[in-house]
Amino acid sequence: MSYAKDAITISKRAVEYDTNGQSRAAIYFYKQAVRLLDLALSEEPNHIDAKSWIIKSHEYENRAQLLQYQVDSEATRLTSGLNKYVVQLKQCHFLLKQALDADEASLYETALELYTRAVDLAISTKKEISDAEMVTKLKNIACQALERAEKLKQHVSQISVSNQNIGDTRKVSENHDCSTSKFHRGNSIQLKVSGNETYSEEEKKVLMKTSWINNNEFVPFMFIDLKEKFQYSIPFTDKDGLLILSPNQKQHFVRWARPHEFCSDPKIIADKDVNYLAVKQTIVSDCSFVASLIVAAQYERRFSRRIVTSILFPKKRNLEPVYNPFGKYMIKLHINGISRKVVIDDQFPLGKNNELLCSYSTNKNELWISLLEKAYMKIAGGYNFPGSNSNTDLHALTGWIPERSAIRADDVLFNGDALFNILLTRLHKGDVLVTVATRDLSSSDENKTGLVPTHAYAVLDVRKIKNYRLLKLKNPWSHIRWRGNFSELDLVHWTDEIKTALDYDPHCAQAFDNGIFWIDFDSIVRYFDVFYMNWNPELFTHTFCIHESWSAGMGPIKDNYNISENPQYCLDVQNAKSGVVWILLSRHITELDDFKNNREYITVVVYKNNGKKVYYPCDPEPFIDGIRINSPHYLCKIILTETSPRYFTLVVSQYEKMNTIYYTLRAYSTCPFTLNKFPNFYKYVEKITDGQWNSSTAGGCRNHLSTYDNNPIYQINLTSNHDDNYLLLDLKGPKQYQLGLEVTIVKIFDEMATAKFKRISSGDYRPGFVVMEINEAQPGLYNIIPSTYHPYQEGPFILTVKSSSPITVSKIR
Repeated sequence: MSYAKDAITISKRAVEYDTNGQSRAAIYFYKQAVRLLDLALSEEPNHIDAKSWIIKSHEYENRAQLLQYQVDSEATRLTSGLNKYVVQLKQCHFLLKQALDADEASLYETALELYTRAVDLAISTKKEISDAEMVTKLKNIACQALERAEKLKQHVSQISVSNQNIGDTRKVSENHDCSTSKFHRGNSIQLKVSGNETYSEEEKKVLMKTSWINNNEFVPFMFIDLKEKFQYSIPFTDKDGLLILSPNQKQHFVRWARPHEFCSDPKIIADKDVNYLAVKQTIVSDCSFVASLIVAAQYERRFSRRIVTSILFPKKRNLEPVYNPFGKYMIKLHINGISRKVVIDDQFPLGKNNELLCSYSTNKNELWISLLEKAYMKIAGGYNFPGSNSNTDLHALTGWIPERSAIRADDVLFNGDALFNILLTRLHKGDVLVTVATRDLSSSDENKTGLVPTHAYAVLDVRKIKNYRLLKLKNPWSHIRWRGNFSELDLVHWTDEIKTALDYDPHCAQAFDNGIFWIDFDSIVRYFDVFYMNWNPELFTHTFCIHESWSAGMGPIKDNYNISENPQYCLDVQNAKSGVVWILLSRHITELDDFKNNREYITVVVYKNNGKKVYYPCDPEPFIDGIRINSPHYLCKIILTETSPRYFTLVVSQYEKMNTIYYTLRAYSTCPFTLNKFPNFYKYVEKITDGQWNSSTAGGCRNHLSTYDNNPIYQINLTSNHDDNYLLLDLKGPKQYQLGLEVTIVKIFDEMATAKFKRISSGDYRPGFVVMEINEAQPGLYNIIPSTYHPYQEGPFILTVKSSSPITVSKIR
């Protein structure tokens, strides 16, 4: 109990300093009390007071963080000392910098407008103030802007005259009408688009339909958006209104505030790079998103490649995002199959002590974390975030390919060694971003381990030292750490060799809880549920995507027997002796309830069927039988070898389909390929919906000669001027019956032609559903006999006849 007693003593001193306004001293003693309580828990995890220790530890940690935030931001001084003229000076600087960037980019008309606005704002502000230093700064801005503006006026005038003489045909539509804006699939130097780069009209309709998410419109991001206007005469306010606060936020909320009200010198990035150590989640329940920010920021810093800051606008000429004193920001997020434009203002929720009630950076004055979170929360319907997973969140941030790897120690198919080796080799190369989530832990496990149940952690490092397999994780809360093997409290496993190899001192780590810890892989397997891995698309050389909808009325609710009306695609892999093709199915989500309770289970099933459509789920047997999951993304991997076929059939499947779904099917490959939806040859459809096998017509199959001729007969009249016609017949009936079809030629209209067959059947009788294709059908009369396998099996049936040429279908018997 010594640790607990010492914690009580220390906490009293913390409260005393806190009460007297001595914040820095209070912060120190609150943190010491947290450390002692954590030591007490590790020593006696099952103590009767363990739960109260955890509660107090969280309470002291939160109070220390709040005080630290107040000290860092100097909120009181800033609120009273920073007036509107300082803000206007920043706006003048911003206008001048944006004008210089536009000028350098030869956007002369835009530059002239910005120079002029900088001059006007600087002059009007200068007239209202008496501070000599600020007057000088404003005068310098006005002079610099005016001098360049005067030079540009003549140049712009000459360009205007020239355009009038030759006819200006370079007008660019500034709206997002799909018919007038260039709408392309998106590519890069690394990824070649394996097909038509522009979208079909149907695809455009799908993408625009799913632009409306939670009653706000998020249109596809286009080239014209790079010219977005970020300067206004008054601070920008989002037309969609303020975000809905979570219940926890509402309890502490006091006001909405802009950065200049709680920062002395607002910046998007405080240092030259984003710092993953500075990312901190507070009372918004979006641990998966914050963990995603952490691993993406670590990648950006480690590999010097902008995968987070590249999506935030406005920017400088060097592509670094810049603070906008006018309060408008644009974020490009990968949502519903495409990069989309999300516009926000810079109003953030504050509590009674001027603390931010959202995720933020512990680096003073830095805004990138809060801005990106606000944009994502706007997509999700507000700060009352219903929950997600890092696969979805990282894909939204980066567009990287999401893969889910469940941790199932009791599953014979789970290969933990292979999974660890993938993490070990690929994370360090920058091929993958990784987070890991805990399972639903019991109270005793939670107290014993220090882990948070169903919580996402960022994976910062993976190492193997001798026989130890270790992962370095970060809790998005920036506190509360693992208490087991290789924690800072572990006195057994930390040898000098391992400490040197990992550059880690557990004794130093005990003094400061930043939420970062080492944990062994065996403990991961025991307490965690799933790894979320997002792969760099640049691992591949070719890509292609298709955006489609699947109507609720197309096909049966379940596809246990019949997949003829499931969306199907032909994947043609050209001249590949080895390589991989990854297929990503992404379902579009548009409503908050769908975010909260995702009831749609989707998958992709792969068949080797020589490039033909598949009608039965198990004929042929699937090459890859996908697992139906309720995540928005499902990834399927096809490994290519010398013996692999050229053609694969991809079938989209949805468990118990009740609603129309909109989706994107995307392929990534190391070799050239094409991906196309199977064409619909059948323009003409006749459906018999009142078919019936009764006591006199249930004749059974041809094995029962005495009754077979009693079966119903229907006749097709196929009219055409050529022999290259296609017929498709399908028969649906009671699932407990085995069904079959037989077709005989009654007459060929061309008397000089020879019939290509006399009688053909659909083959093996099948439960509840059977289909039959007739290619190169000749114009003529055809009789159809639908039957059950056994005679006297009474019940209704539906017979559908589809044709590439005009047909009529009549009942003979």
